Amino acid sequence: MRSKELRFGLTVFAASLALLLMRFLVPRPIGMADNGDGWRLLCGLGGKQLDRPSEGWVRFSYGQGVPCTSDYVSSQSWLDWLANKAGTLLGSTGILNLLVLGVITCVLVAAAITATVLGLDLTGRYRWIATALLLLVMGDSAFFGYFASTLSEGAGFLGILLIAGGLFLLHRKHLRYAGAIVTVLGGLIGINAKSQTLLLIPLFVIAVLMARPAGTRGKARWVLPLAVLAIVGVGTLGMQSQGDPANAEYREANMYNAVFDSIVDGKHDTNADLAALGLPPSFARYIGTGWWSPGAAWHDPLYPRYRDQISRRNIARYYATHPVRVAQILQQGGVNTLTARPDNLGSFGELSGEPRLSKEYRVPVFSGLAALAAPAGLFVLIPIWLLAGWAGVRAFRRRENGREYGIVLFLLLFFSVGQLGLSALGEGVEGVKHQLLTLFPTVLAVVFAGISLFPRPAKPEPPVIDDEPMTETLEAVR
Repeated sequence: MRSKELRFGLTVFAASLALLLMRFLVPRPIGMADNGDGWRLLCGLGGKQLDRPSEGWVRFSYGQGVPCTSDYVSSQSWLDWLANKAGTLLGSTGILNLLVLGVITCVLVAAAITATVLGLDLTGRYRWIATALLLLVMGDSAFFGYFASTLSEGAGFLGILLIAGGLFLLHRKHLRYAGAIVTVLGGLIGINAKSQTLLLIPLFVIAVLMARPAGTRGKARWVLPLAVLAIVGVGTLGMQSQGDPANAEYREANMYNAVFDSIVDGKHDTNADLAALGLPPSFARYIGTGWWSPGAAWHDPLYPRYRDQISRRNIARYYATHPVRVAQILQQGGVNTLTARPDNLGSFGELSGEPRLSKEYRVPVFSGLAALAAPAGLFVLIPIWLLAGWAGVRAFRRRENGREYGIVLFLLLFFSVGQLGLSALGEGVEGVKHQLLTLFPTVLAVVFAGISLFPRPAKPEPPVIDDEPMTETLEAVR
């Protein structure tokens, strides 16, 4: 039985990898252009090039750059380091070759899909359907390009899938040690991908503590989950202590953007909003500017007097007293989530012959459906979350026969809801890109909710002991 499962897993891995590599390289490589933040990861490799293209095209190879330092913390740096070493072995002269990075990530994604499918308690036909659905998610045009980019979203997507796959495996008695390894990898990569993914920490802890195969008790029940949490906890603490995990360097910039690109947007009562924030009416001229815009408010001589108002405390006070505006901002966050594709980021290389800002639409299944529903925002997202939550409750009611679906679904759903609020209320700019970490777990939750409805293999009946023959034998002996 186990050799059959091993052959099935190898087949899934080989098929998934072949399809992902074809998706990546044929007819020409695709990735995700740098939005301007790529230097934060390139610094660690020494590849910050001053002439690197931004937004319009993807630069697939980065050579030696100018010296720089960055406190940015992301597990994407581990993948970049691996790509750097692999590229050197392959004879690449660049510091970071995104083609090598893309191939490495395709291998990891194929492994994550394989682990997840092996963790699903399904018959062969439905396992293949689940494999196809997961390939459609990971290969979707909204997500796939980030696996070959200088940005950190790709690590987030990979880590979240690994966490889900590891949790499923932890519920299989004969695969729980493999599940522990996958869960550790997923936790380290997913939690440390971005400052936003630190929101996964409490959800991850609860999910791991709830994961167990049927019938395990006592020491066997707790040793493995606690070991997983200890390893991920120590690794995360070590990772986050190396830099600026809370992005304190950008705190004022984020609050500035939340004020002038989100709260005071020129579409509502501008003067009242400025007054509520303690800002002068003259600051209305800065509506729509970002922190790095040439005409940003911090150039204004009045700005030092009002700088304390551009703070988390002041903005939180505004939100607490303006629930209608909060609802409107969250609705815009829902629209951004479903829009899926940032307008300002291209998908093709500089020498591809494609026009600047061109995007690829090879696998637009989930992002295409989301874009159609984007104008409705939360009026679509909330029902989707509720339906997925219903599937999670239904799975929990099966107790030992499928509760793992409920655990995974609620982890994904709570993270999606929290991420939408965090990005919509706390960041302001680049709403579509920032909400990809809301869309991805939402889409993954929809897929797992559907899979949870698949028929499960029949469990073997326990042997029935017939007492009558034994009674007759005893009587004969007597």
